Amino acid sequence: MVHLVHDGVSVVVDVSGGVPAIVHWGAALGAVDAATLIALTHRPLTHGSLDVVPPLHIVPQHSLGSLARPGLAGHRPGGRDWAARFEVCEAQITSRSVHTSSRDAIACLRLDTHIELTESGALRVGAVVTNEGDSRFLLDGLTVSLPAPAHAQDLTTYSGRWAREATTHRHTITHGAWTTENRTGRTSHEYPPMLWWSSTAAREWSGEVWGCHLEWSGNHALLAEVLPDGRRYAQLGELLMPGEVCLDPGTSYASPVVVGAYSANGFTPATWVMHRAARNRAATAPKLRKILLNTWEATYFDHDTTKLRALADAAAAIGIERFVLDDGWFGARRSDRAGLGDWVVSPEVYPEGLAPLIAHVTSLGMDFGIWVEPEMVNPDSDLVRSHPDWVLHASGYEPLLARHQLLLDLANDAAFAHVFAQLDALLRDHQIAFVKWDMNRPLIHATATDGAAGAHRQTLAFYRLVDELRTVHPQVEFESCASGGGRIDHGVLSRMVRVWTSDCNDPLERQRIQRGVGMWVPNEMLGMHVGARRSHTTGRSHSIELRTLTALFGWLGVECDPRKLAEHEQRVLRDVIALHKQHRALLHGGDAVRFDLADDTALAHGVYSVDRSEALVSYIQMATSPWLVAPRWQILGLDPERTYTVTHLAVGQLGGVGRSLPDWMTTPVACTGRDLAVIGLQPPSMWPETGMLVHLRS
Repeated sequence: MVHLVHDGVSVVVDVSGGVPAIVHWGAALGAVDAATLIALTHRPLTHGSLDVVPPLHIVPQHSLGSLARPGLAGHRPGGRDWAARFEVCEAQITSRSVHTSSRDAIACLRLDTHIELTESGALRVGAVVTNEGDSRFLLDGLTVSLPAPAHAQDLTTYSGRWAREATTHRHTITHGAWTTENRTGRTSHEYPPMLWWSSTAAREWSGEVWGCHLEWSGNHALLAEVLPDGRRYAQLGELLMPGEVCLDPGTSYASPVVVGAYSANGFTPATWVMHRAARNRAATAPKLRKILLNTWEATYFDHDTTKLRALADAAAAIGIERFVLDDGWFGARRSDRAGLGDWVVSPEVYPEGLAPLIAHVTSLGMDFGIWVEPEMVNPDSDLVRSHPDWVLHASGYEPLLARHQLLLDLANDAAFAHVFAQLDALLRDHQIAFVKWDMNRPLIHATATDGAAGAHRQTLAFYRLVDELRTVHPQVEFESCASGGGRIDHGVLSRMVRVWTSDCNDPLERQRIQRGVGMWVPNEMLGMHVGARRSHTTGRSHSIELRTLTALFGWLGVECDPRKLAEHEQRVLRDVIALHKQHRALLHGGDAVRFDLADDTALAHGVYSVDRSEALVSYIQMATSPWLVAPRWQILGLDPERTYTVTHLAVGQLGGVGRSLPDWMTTPVACTGRDLAVIGLQPPSMWPETGMLVHLRS
């Protein structure tokens, strides 16, 4: 038994079998010896069962009698070696990690595993299978399984679609399995690779919680199961298409890493573990996450340089620090029907090139960013006309279009070199500080030139392309966008500093989207934009107060045209941008928090400084409350002994406050963290779709 301990978390690993098994992952244990652990965790034999109790290995083995889904699936030609049995385990152990190497001498396979309890408190588990035989091994899957205790009876999962990502579902599981499979070739809007086991009583600040996230940006499969003997586990891994990975003799396949987060004190502290894990693995963090204006919803495909200069002037006047030029600057791209793949500045739209516009932007004190979509091509493009063989689709079949787009086969060395050269030249020849990297369609029937499924190789090639560009242009910051939130995971965040959370800027939708994605991504990595009064994805109109309050807590941006705002809207937006700059260190360096409310028509969230000396929290009335006066808002998690000055920060006009405001909103009050947790703050009587902001400082 190997006991890994860090910051109130224990992981006990049994390496006595052929593959390691995690027998405890949760609250810290005392100095318990191996013999005692074995005695405590030994499972008795029962009638009608095998003569052994099969371990729940991190890679479950059918050949040992496990009824869990096998972690390694595959076979050699003719169906041979379909159920490996790894019986010899060599372990290398440190204070934080366990590395093992196991062999099946009959199947001629080696399995290497890595289990690490990191400084962030996160558990990282991965596996590698190597073909040591003299014939091909056709791999169907290699997944990692993490256990959960019997009292973790609730499962929280996520689903979504374009412009409505990360919808949260919580259900109790007493038997059977829950599973999802993603075949979109990206992390997906539909089924992000994140799930949480928890005790039934677990809430934001109480109860035990176990989170599992797959660090991978392609196809994946998730499973949560209660076995017939009562044991529970989660299994995560890449979903491989038939024949997608064939291991020739001497070659290996590495599973994506599964990231685990445990907390004995609820979901909010558990997400801090996920956030620290993302930060620790992230691309180099910018010194300053600059407030940006993205031109898309302001101009769409209208790239009139006079209008863009005027838009830049308006952006600088309200405090914007970065101007990002969106789709339409290149090739024949006057609409979404042509030009993708031709990453050269359009002489039709920019006869003098981009340099004059960039010079104008930088003269205003802003830096310049640009939009690209390197993995996609339009059939109507110079690239496809010259190299139709670079399209990633099944030969002989009519390819399926999405948004008039096809896929560029980045695993094709010539295609990769071409797109790298174009992007390299773009970044080398222009003063560009930021790249918004989009991916606007799923991979359907994506087939490589050898006839095999191509999603796995395409994902690795995407990683390689970003990595090589970052190496050559280390000063450039990259953002992941995939029709909004279609590619948000720790794998892409190890390469990109920001993700575009959703194409939907409707603040009512965004409150729930950001709350969902924020369960595994820290706020400062989530792009949050102030959109136009009327949302172009929902058609609803919202006040500037709600729009700015919703965008304030992340990496702030503006997507509307400031020149089209009313005077009151311009003033509020300018004030909130200044407020964001004032509190940026707190917002981008603190711990994100969420609150359970007695009123389910409202949402409350915020951020605490790491030392708990300061906080900025928000209360949003999403719909009409069933009560004339809402229940008090208990603000948990602050230092109970400290005294905090509580100040209401007015953002524009607070709608529907009744005949009077609560006293604390008109005059700052001083109270302890214990008072805020036990008594709380009385919200005002607000109209639906409005909110307020509160600052606390000790």
